[in-house]
Amino acid sequence: MPGRTLPTFTPAEVESHNDANSCYVTLGSKVYDVTDFVAGHPGGEELVLEYAGKDVTEILRDPTSHAHSDSAYEILDECLIGFVSSESTGKAANGSASQSKEKAVFATTGLSCEEDLSVETDYSKDYQTHKFLDLNKPLLVQLWKSNFTKEFYLDQIHRPRHYKGGESAPLFGNFLEPLSKTAWYVVPIMWLPPITYGTIVGFSGLANVPAAAAYWVGGLFLWTLIEYIMHRFLFHIDKWLPDNRVGLTLHFLLHGIHHYLPMDKYRLVMPPALFVVLATPFYKLAHTVFFYNWYAAVTVFCGGVFGYVCYDMTHYFLHHRNLPSYYKALKKYHLQHHFADFDNGFGVTSRFWDRVFGTELEMPSPKNVKTQ
Repeated sequence: MPGRTLPTFTPAEVESHNDANSCYVTLGSKVYDVTDFVAGHPGGEELVLEYAGKDVTEILRDPTSHAHSDSAYEILDECLIGFVSSESTGKAANGSASQSKEKAVFATTGLSCEEDLSVETDYSKDYQTHKFLDLNKPLLVQLWKSNFTKEFYLDQIHRPRHYKGGESAPLFGNFLEPLSKTAWYVVPIMWLPPITYGTIVGFSGLANVPAAAAYWVGGLFLWTLIEYIMHRFLFHIDKWLPDNRVGLTLHFLLHGIHHYLPMDKYRLVMPPALFVVLATPFYKLAHTVFFYNWYAAVTVFCGGVFGYVCYDMTHYFLHHRNLPSYYKALKKYHLQHHFADFDNGFGVTSRFWDRVFGTELEMPSPKNVKTQ
């Protein structure tokens, strides 16, 4: 950082900054304040806090956890606040992004890896460059008043941005704003009690437990197909999207905002009101198919809604938590859908239906461009 002298810190001073309110890490002799990055880290804040106040040289290189790309080092470069006064904290890492002026990015998204999803956007520069949406102002009003073509809109929403400090960008900018945000834990708190009650009622009216369990598990399995169909043909209705502001605005509210701001932790799960709207046709469908037994219909529907709860929680944790081995692979797969290939990889809780229907995501080759 030319133009000013950076301070030095003793190892003890660095180690004292070891929580979410003040989180320092070191890379060799350099000290970084990554407090603002904790909430937006793709591996979850727990993984960052595990190394709070410590040196991160080895974990950044660890292929088992995740061998970090140049983008991770770029993020650190922006967080540099000083140097360790003692050389006992380890050797400096090689291959810093500051030593490289080129990196591979995907032409469709402008990103190269999952860490890029959490690189804070320069709002003014982004608006001046793309003339799309100003993240300083309510997004929905701007979109409604715009004359964006469908082609331009789709190109822009698939170029992810990241709002400062892990917060949510303004959507409505008025009293409706809280309705657009949902914390992940609201989903199980709100829906598990009625699922439990409905399951008990459904089981009570069926002939035997194995038959009731078969209906419930069938509903759960059916949800996995519904999840795939909705993600592919409703959320990604890009080709059939009407080229007018009504169509673009509805698309943005339904799923576009998630691809535009994929690390917004309060817009990763479905708001309860929207879920009721989308679930109502499936409730009626269950009772139409199983017209001969009301209890069977209720049991199938409860199994399906439980599948939805698992889906929403999985989706949140894929974006914001460090996960066991199976889910690490699933996490990598889903985040590739965001930064590399949004036309494939529609499965969130599994790849099963992607394999069945030939939309399994395979990492394409990125295009080499100069970093800005």
